[in-house]
Amino acid sequence: MHIEPGLLAQSKLLFAAGAAAVVFVPYVPTLLKNPTLWLRTALASVFFSLFMQGFHMQAGPSELHFVGAMPIYLAFGFIPTLFAFGFGLLLQGTLFEPQDLVHLAVNTLSLTVPLIALHYTLGRKLKEVTITTLLKLDGAYYAGVVIMVGFWLTQTEVATSWSGWAVFASSYIPLVVAEPLFTFAVLWVLQRFVQTRVGAVCFAVQPKLKTGIA
Repeated sequence: MHIEPGLLAQSKLLFAAGAAAVVFVPYVPTLLKNPTLWLRTALASVFFSLFMQGFHMQAGPSELHFVGAMPIYLAFGFIPTLFAFGFGLLLQGTLFEPQDLVHLAVNTLSLTVPLIALHYTLGRKLKEVTITTLLKLDGAYYAGVVIMVGFWLTQTEVATSWSGWAVFASSYIPLVVAEPLFTFAVLWVLQRFVQTRVGAVCFAVQPKLKTGIA
């Protein structure tokens, strides 16, 4: 989901920075008023950055990363995940990939806009978690990421073929299939840990897990 450095003009980068600010500003007061969310955001940022750095490969005109969006979203909650995408990209860029910092706002929007759309549709209606619901969540979220990357590729200074974008889009299919199993396992472990005092502060695992695929 990274847009490679040098593809976007400075004016597009300024637009992305302004759009990112608009996305985050409404949620800043809620974050600042709740110290528990500070801790969850910090933890989510670290996990997200490690997930991305742990697996990434070139895929067409962009990169495929193991984002871990659903385990982070369902383990820490919406607002910590939202800010973790920005802070995690900043952390990853600072420590591992400094060339990606120029597109920090662009890449942040590629992850946060689909998250917001998911949260206010499928996320708010979520009562229990099954493999089937996780497949739906992952499919919807990563479809949004692919669309966002496609949008940025239409804004580049260098023409990008649709076939290249299709290669990137298809690379997410294995991730959509594999991540629900990982998410289910993570939530299964955390629902036991969250019953402790420390776990209750660090995590916000709320939907009930249900075995099976229905």
